[in-house]
Parts: sequence; C-alpha cells; structure tokens
Amino acid sequence: MNMNPFEKGCAWIEGEYVPIAEARIPILDTGFLRSDVTYDVAAVWKGRFFRLEDHLDRFEASWRRLRMQPSLSREEMRAILFGCVARSGLKDAFVEMILSRGVDRHGVRDPRRFENCFYAYAIPYVWIVKPEEQQLGTHLIIARDTIRTPPQSVDPTVKNFQWGDLIRGQFEAYDQGGHTAVLADADGNLTDGPGFNLFACHDGTLLTPSHGVLQGITRRTVLDLAEEKGIATSVTMFNAQVLRAASEIFLTSTAGGVMPVTTLDGRQVGEGKPGRVTLLLRRRYWEAHEEDGWTTSVEYPSHA
Repeated sequence: MNMNPFEKGCAWIEGEYVPIAEARIPILDTGFLRSDVTYDVAAVWKGRFFRLEDHLDRFEASWRRLRMQPSLSREEMRAILFGCVARSGLKDAFVEMILSRGVDRHGVRDPRRFENCFYAYAIPYVWIVKPEEQQLGTHLIIARDTIRTPPQSVDPTVKNFQWGDLIRGQFEAYDQGGHTAVLADADGNLTDGPGFNLFACHDGTLLTPSHGVLQGITRRTVLDLAEEKGIATSVTMFNAQVLRAASEIFLTSTAGGVMPVTTLDGRQVGEGKPGRVTLLLRRRYWEAHEEDGWTTSVEYPSHA
C-alpha cells in the first residue's frame, strides 16, 4: 500500500510542494527575524473552502498596507492553496498563506529592495476550543496586567505574528485557571484575544468590538448570520463591566468557529451553559460550510 507523503500536511516552499515535516524557511527571512510578515488562514471543511475569496481579499489588503509586492498573482496563490489541500487529501484542513518581506540579499537592510516570499501550507483542522469542550463552554479571563498593543504601533487589521501582548495575556489566563484571555486597550475597552474575536449578548443585543481588533472573517460571518436570523447587533466598544453583565459570551475564529464561553474570571456566565443565541449561530455557522454560496469545492486526486 502506497502512503501519501503529504497525509499529515503539505507546504509550498520556494516553488515546490513538500511534506509538512520537511517544510523550512531561510533563517535570514525577515518574517522570522523581525516579524516583517503578514498571513491569513482559511478553513476547508468536508472538502470545501469556506469564504476563500474573502480571505484572499483580506490577505491582499494586508500586504498592500505593509507595502509588499508578491511575485505571484492572486490566481497563482489560490492555485497553490488548492494544491496543498488536494495533495494532502485532508477534507478538514487549516490552510495558511504567508507573505514575508523576504531575505536581505544586498546587505543594506532596505525593505524596498527585498524580494517578498510567499509560503503556504495545509494541515489538519485546528481548534482553539475543541468540540467536546465547546459543549460545556470555555473559561475566559479578562487580562489585567497586559493591554493590547495600540493600533498606532501595530495595525490589528493586518494579520501579523506580533503576538507578544497576546501570549502574555494567554499566560495570565493560565495563571488564573482559565483557557484563554481577552485584552483591553489603554482606555479599558475590550478588544480581542489570541486568534479570536469577542462577542457578548447584552440587553438583547449582540455586541462585538468595533476597532483595535482583527476584522475576522468568522466575525463577519456571525454578523451576517445574525442579520439573517433577525438578531440585533452592535459593532461598538465596551468595557469589562458590560462583559461581566452579559447573558452570553462567545469567541469566533477560523480555528474553531463559534466557541461558547460559560465562565468569565472564574464566575458563571448566564445560566452556566452555552446560550440560545450562541447555539443558534454556531449551528448556522457550520451549516453554511456545506452551502454553495459560502464555499468552494476542492478537487482531490483519485487516491485522496
């Protein structure tokens, strides 16, 4: 029986597809050395990409804001993403595209003279909160000792690897017995956390922070689905006091979908179980992953 060398994941590095365990980037790549890089992550579920064009749109907006210029066209990038998934045979996959400033080949440290490098890979689907844990709901901590890096320093709408504040908040959560943390800005308004956006049901309205956050594709999907279901929403800033008064809280991410929070800072949220609005939107979110209007099918080789 022939084994697929890409079954644990497939990467595209320097013009060729390689098994994920063999994927390497140059040690002098500034994406690694200085976090001079942007990326995006799409999901494949049951053999279908979800909102891939929206991810490609956001990816392009990010690299343009960083004044990068890839050598590949959008169509070539898209084909590489499909190629990684198809070769892996993965039906449920976490698919990442990366554009790095590249390697300084002239010894002048002038970012205008770098050749930007595109990388991509597909691995088995990743969960921030695993499905069995979502049934009970997760434990969220509001970070007290760490504030979100201000947008004037690092633009959070450009997906990036500068996670120093987020990782510090994550350790705050661990120290307090939580699973993950949401960070506030310098004014005390809540923003987002390590790889997720925040939602709260408060006084009959679904709230999500308006700025200082990544404009998540899953966040956008939830807002679209809430409108479809007639659920009132407000994209606005709010503080910890509002979150503590919420009847329901959930997190959103490509890596996990709609993830219920049932404990906040050690205290029960609402009835202590995933709420009605959360469950409705979570169910609808995964239904959308099988609908043509939201998805694009992957063509797999016959052995996949």
